[in-house]
Amino acid sequence: MDLDHTSTTKKSHCRAAAPTSESSGKHLAAAAPMAAAPVSVPRIKLGSQGLEVSAQGLGCMGMSAFYGPPKPEPDMIKLIHHAVAAGVTFLDTSDVYGPHTNEILLGKALQGGVREKVELATKFGISFADGKREVRGDPAYVRAACEGSLKRLGVDCVDLYYQHRIDKRVPIEVTMGELKKLVQEGKIKYIGLSEASASTIRRAHAVHPITAVQLEWSLWCRDVEEDIIPTCRELGIGIVAYSPLGRGFLSSGAKLVESLSEQDFRKYMPRFQPENLDKNAQIFERVKAMAARKGCTPSQLALAWVHHQGYDVCPIPGTTKIENFNQNVGALSVKLTPDEMAELESYAAAGEVMGDRFRWTTPGRILRHLHCHLGNLNSSIQYLELPYLQVVGLQKMLWSSLQLTRASI
Repeated sequence: MDLDHTSTTKKSHCRAAAPTSESSGKHLAAAAPMAAAPVSVPRIKLGSQGLEVSAQGLGCMGMSAFYGPPKPEPDMIKLIHHAVAAGVTFLDTSDVYGPHTNEILLGKALQGGVREKVELATKFGISFADGKREVRGDPAYVRAACEGSLKRLGVDCVDLYYQHRIDKRVPIEVTMGELKKLVQEGKIKYIGLSEASASTIRRAHAVHPITAVQLEWSLWCRDVEEDIIPTCRELGIGIVAYSPLGRGFLSSGAKLVESLSEQDFRKYMPRFQPENLDKNAQIFERVKAMAARKGCTPSQLALAWVHHQGYDVCPIPGTTKIENFNQNVGALSVKLTPDEMAELESYAAAGEVMGDRFRWTTPGRILRHLHCHLGNLNSSIQYLELPYLQVVGLQKMLWSSLQLTRASI
């Protein structure tokens, strides 16, 4: 994965100011006695360009890719419709999820008048051709990717269009120039960036206003607080937090790892490996104990922490089960005091979280991950932070000699 920033967990307090009681009617509600009770999902302004979304979104990636086999389409459409009916109308996908199949799924779910009820976000920037994974931001690719997404989604306009990863070979100003044209043509309404550095955000914003930046932000992933979050707030850019539950770990801890299939890329992430798992499980157990004291679930508590970062933040937890979705929405009714926020943050302070968030740390684990995904190799490689030539070398090794791969492990 091409990241523009470091992955070191740091502690920082950089929350946006909460609105006054007179102006907070459309924002987060006060705490309810039981976090699992039905919650009215508020609306928020995402960024300063006019986009309004539900205060919590729905990440759709896991329905089709990376978290094990694709889930049954009818069940996922039912889940999406349930989310929209519940007031969670901010839906997040990408052309690389599948690839393409997640957008096709959403396209089916948006039929029958559903499109008019949602804020639709998708992404471009990761291309697969001739067995190779490539990050691209050249104008021709940007336009072709947008046209492809519009067709798969069955829409004539996308509300929020992110550059999924930054192409370091193409000046961001060039990529933004083409995105600006797509806005002028009415094919996209707002522009976003994903996993971009503070300097890249500034340069892009100078060409055309950026509405939102998507980044990984959770109790155990806080490096973005050092300079990316302050940059977004300085420029009036909304913040979309993906994986706000730590890839599900903050929901169920070590039990999650035990349940992962061989096709689930999380099984091979550093933080879920034996040498790191025991220490990280202690973080979850502390969160779980505090959740019990507050009468909510660990996932609701972890999500509430993200919501309390400010009214410019929209977490987009993903799920494939309606019961988990309902539980996630319940986080909107969990109220945290400053002391409780500080206590939560102390659980996952710098040095407490073990393992990088993406980087596979040994060749053996890299090869095992690629080996278990031979049938869908290209979709998996996007998560490996490896030099391009090294990735290609691994591909050739796997395809030319499966026996050699096994021997390498």
